[in-house]
Amino acid sequence: MKVLVTGGAGFIGSHVVDAFVAGGHEVVVVDDLSTGRESNLNPRARFYKLDIRDAKLADVFEREQPEIVDHHAAQMDVRRSVADPLFDADVNVRGTINLLECSRTYGVQKVVYISTGGAVYGEPEYLPCDEDHPINPVCQYGVSKHVAEHYLYVYKALYGLDYAVLRYPNVYGPRQNPHGEAGVIAIFTGRMMADQPVTINGSGAQERDFVYVADCASANLLAATMPVSGIFNLGCGVGTTVNLIFSELKHIIVYSREAQYGPAKLGETSKIYLDSRRARAALNWAPTVGLHDGLQATVAYFRENELQAAQGI
Repeated sequence: MKVLVTGGAGFIGSHVVDAFVAGGHEVVVVDDLSTGRESNLNPRARFYKLDIRDAKLADVFEREQPEIVDHHAAQMDVRRSVADPLFDADVNVRGTINLLECSRTYGVQKVVYISTGGAVYGEPEYLPCDEDHPINPVCQYGVSKHVAEHYLYVYKALYGLDYAVLRYPNVYGPRQNPHGEAGVIAIFTGRMMADQPVTINGSGAQERDFVYVADCASANLLAATMPVSGIFNLGCGVGTTVNLIFSELKHIIVYSREAQYGPAKLGETSKIYLDSRRARAALNWAPTVGLHDGLQATVAYFRENELQAAQGI
């Protein structure tokens, strides 16, 4: 099977590429390297440096003729979406439409689309959130990612293009960039290892559903290769506070400072975790890496890679 992965040089996308390659599939990567890294690229995948909004994307589809598209490329910074909603919509909505147009034109069988369980639901009416929870995002990123889900439905209804949506929780693990739009675990790890102050936005009591990146990669492989369609949450189904993440990382890294606290960030949900029973039933998927083991593996990766890079080794 030939799979085209957008965002395949990014943190999560590169792990997904590795999973497809390990599964014996032929993989093509499209990434503009705006946040992805060439060092993340799997050498067995063919790489095209290209923005998903570019008209030249059609040339890649014509040349490669992929059977499956796995769509990770996105503007995924909540704070940037609030500050620059036009850019957020341009990448996440217009870019996805360009991808879907190429998919229907060149005979793609199925699109695996990466959405956000952490942002589409907004402030939960009940927990854990299942796929039928009302959609009331409180940031523009949540809106743009959800809008693309409706386009997927339309393209299936009109053109028969199959799809599976994976609504991600907070994903962490090796290759996550500790700078820019990174998640809290990568940011905390990078600053602790550099013995810099760590600031927690808000009280630290906010809860998130943290899932290790390899578990999300396995869900992509299942969604692409199994005869399933529709929307699936990924998650552990329990919330973990930011304060607990700080405490766990402080112990693993042997960090001596106490956390500093700053104002909460606009557009961020206070408490969210996801019901993934549908993914368990349809995909036979469940997270396999516990938080403590995942954090230890993440810190080990940062010690071996990010710290050496910062020191110019």
